[in-house]
Amino acid sequence: MYKNSMKKRTIFTIISLIIGGGVFAQTTDALSTYTPYTVFGIGEIAKQGTSFNKSMGGIGVGLRDKRFINMLNPASVAFRDTLSFMADFGVEQKNIYSSDANTSSAFNIFNMHNFLVSFPIYKKSAMMMGITPYSNVGYKFSQKETDIEIINQYGDITYQKFGIGSLSKAFIAGGVQLNKYLSVGLEANYIFGTIDRNSNMNFNSQTTYRNMITGWDYVLGSMGLKVGAQAHSKVKENYDLTVGATYSFKSSLKGDITRYAKTETSGGTLDTVYSVTNNVQGIDIPSELALGFSLKKGDKWVVGADYVYQNWSNTNFQETPGVDFTTSASSQIKVGFEYTPNMYDIRYYMKRVSYRAGFYYENSYMNINGNNIKSTGITLGANLPIYQGHNAVGLAVDMGQRGSLKNNLVRERYVMFIINIHLHDIWFQKFRYD
Repeated sequence: MYKNSMKKRTIFTIISLIIGGGVFAQTTDALSTYTPYTVFGIGEIAKQGTSFNKSMGGIGVGLRDKRFINMLNPASVAFRDTLSFMADFGVEQKNIYSSDANTSSAFNIFNMHNFLVSFPIYKKSAMMMGITPYSNVGYKFSQKETDIEIINQYGDITYQKFGIGSLSKAFIAGGVQLNKYLSVGLEANYIFGTIDRNSNMNFNSQTTYRNMITGWDYVLGSMGLKVGAQAHSKVKENYDLTVGATYSFKSSLKGDITRYAKTETSGGTLDTVYSVTNNVQGIDIPSELALGFSLKKGDKWVVGADYVYQNWSNTNFQETPGVDFTTSASSQIKVGFEYTPNMYDIRYYMKRVSYRAGFYYENSYMNINGNNIKSTGITLGANLPIYQGHNAVGLAVDMGQRGSLKNNLVRERYVMFIINIHLHDIWFQKFRYD
């Protein structure tokens, strides 16, 4: 009777920890993200782009700017100074405040975000390559047993549920300017990484019973392909309009999943009770369609918008007992703006600074209890030129909210700071005089 009661109580506790009923741990290990929503699927899909993109709401599909590497559309790499070499390195720091109907917690994260290089190939063609996060998993919950009958029988018990891991994307892309109005690009990428999910039950006051450690370890990898195009034309003197599109083909995450169960003695000795490794099946990254445009006035200002659609409905993830989680189509709307008073001013530095702002709205692939998890946010930023050429430090701030306090969900409010170092140089330049 007591064993059945404890089994039911354990299942109920784990479920309550996941959505709406959990007590957030006040301390946790170093994680690449920290959000209860990463309990599901492949976690939190990372926002792509450098501070150049992120400070303008995340736009980039219809942007072309020879000062920066725009990784959101491979066709944009062809628009550049003919002999220019560019590199970009970025880091981010995220502050998250999470709350539900009963509890709240705060967590801070620091990560490297991207490393990119770009260089010309032949005349109006160029390449770029790099590595950037694709998704992150990070959560940790704990709760003590409160049932008096179970405590009298088994002593002080703590239930823990935690996950850690990430998927990264390495890519190589090329673009070519076909004519005065059209450029196209192709990107090959490889998404790879590990995700570990664990559920433990610790007997804190009874040495008679062993702690129970169970979990799933994923080792994943997937080859992908993305095509892009940009059409650009002058709409009037000194005004340029660019329209862009990208399409990412569907790919499947291959690899291994290990389901294990272990016991731990009071002395810390681990015994493996169960360990089975199988091939991962049914975890697909669906195709993605992105459309965007930008209107630019010389080197003065640019305004643009993107729309991104990706249908996750047919992707199968590990089910969470007792939680109504399904995947659905995701969509994003992004709007951004940049203004530079005078890029070539030699007297006043602040006039050479580019100021940026943006807005985004996201309907994520996560549907919990019949509710799609949505995000909204505003972005601010600036590009601080250094030395000469297009060398600069890019700054961005992303302030937003995901989820809500309604329908027994979790609301997250966050502030993310992004810093990118943009390096620019001219290769193989022939000087008129030595």
